[in-house]
Amino acid sequence: MMVTVLALAAALAYGVADFLGGTVTRGSTAIRALTWCVPIGLAVVLVAALLTGGDASPGPMAWGFVAGLCGGSGLIAFYRALARGPMSVVAPVSALAAAVIPVAVGVAQGERLDASVLLGVLLCLFAIGLVSMESGGAEEPTAGAVGRRLLDSGPVMAGLSGSCFGVFFVLLKEAGDGTGLWPIVGARLGNLAIVAVALLFLAARGAGAGPRLSGRTLIVLALLSGSLDAGANVLYFLAVHNGMLSLAAVLTSLYPAITVLLARVAYSERLRAVQRVGMAVAVAGVALVTVG
Repeated sequence: MMVTVLALAAALAYGVADFLGGTVTRGSTAIRALTWCVPIGLAVVLVAALLTGGDASPGPMAWGFVAGLCGGSGLIAFYRALARGPMSVVAPVSALAAAVIPVAVGVAQGERLDASVLLGVLLCLFAIGLVSMESGGAEEPTAGAVGRRLLDSGPVMAGLSGSCFGVFFVLLKEAGDGTGLWPIVGARLGNLAIVAVALLFLAARGAGAGPRLSGRTLIVLALLSGSLDAGANVLYFLAVHNGMLSLAAVLTSLYPAITVLLARVAYSERLRAVQRVGMAVAVAGVALVTVG
């Protein structure tokens, strides 16, 4: 039961953080948004680690740092995707990729779920897929356009980001739970390193990081997004060390439901019938997991 509560709380925090981060990115660029989100996230988890104790051992910190490199890469790809596609498509596509990898790793490591819990997990995966479905009415691009626009495609970047997040989820499980929240501190340091490398790369190419965040509202939203994302990291870390990797990762990956609903309210992004079905299937899946 504890893993379910923690993972769903992480999903809620991730969903709100992604919505806020996407809002900030639309007013600037992904890298500009992350220069605000990542440092505040590091500060939040550092304070939490100091308050909760534990030992900053090199091994778990190293696992966390490598996880953070993957997560930071995923954040850049995800924010770039949010700037190029509707949140109601980008977030679920990313989440589907993020859920599949931990489930595969968990099963390979011998995790076995009860029948009702397994059915709930499968329903959650199916729900993420339904919410991810795009309208098929777009014009078919030419082969040359596909090549040129690959890195500017919202769904492609979302899939890439989700793969990075899936590896992030797996590596945090490997970091162990005997050292308090210090592996999360290592992960946020990894996030910061990726952002620094991205800024250096842009500077070396003579390209700017894009327009600065202007206005108190965007800055506050960026700080709030970074804080919530860090909090979600902590909740997921606690969840995955109170239960199985496959279960914690799938429940956490339900966060697109929150992002999609907020986008529906704020930007009037329409929910297609299949996405509404996906929401209902997600509720059924969570219910089965909780009962099991």
